[in-house]
Amino acid sequence: MDDLEALSAIIGVLKQLEPDVQRRVLQSVQTFFELPPKHQVEPHPRESLPTSGTDNLREFSVDRSLSPKEFLRDKNPLTDIERVACLAYYLAYYRDMPHFKTVDISALNTEAALPKFSNASVAVDNARSQGYLVSATKGNKQLSAVGEKYVELLPDRNAAREAIRTFRPRRSSKKQKVVRNEKKSA
Repeated sequence: MDDLEALSAIIGVLKQLEPDVQRRVLQSVQTFFELPPKHQVEPHPRESLPTSGTDNLREFSVDRSLSPKEFLRDKNPLTDIERVACLAYYLAYYRDMPHFKTVDISALNTEAALPKFSNASVAVDNARSQGYLVSATKGNKQLSAVGEKYVELLPDRNAAREAIRTFRPRRSSKKQKVVRNEKKSA
């Protein structure tokens, strides 16, 4: 079989798949053959302009060729929830895969040579309940704005927690609402 025949066969098979499945298959082949990513993330012109402070600047010149193992070593997640958020961030920004399933998180976790999750579905659901992930279309999940901010500030957990605390609006409990309503009526 020559190059053209191989390419034709591969394209014929991939054409039969959905676009997101095509992307996952190609990324898996790329990982299997240990090929570096070929795409480069380009900044949007407006996003690359300076903002009101240096803390708010996005780092568009960040090297996006880090392996998942290096990325997670740098972020140093301590809990399964943090690890899921970091893996979701890596999928979104390093693999151009903003929507993913639990199996994608598990596969990337394995690629990063991290210990397997005792139950990946529970870990992903816990990350969702903490607000780091949100539901997307077709049963997929995606990284939330809160999760993105948290991962960007890791490994500095104090800064990450503080940013999350100020990022999320405080919800008042039903008990507090009842007490407030009673005070208004009195």
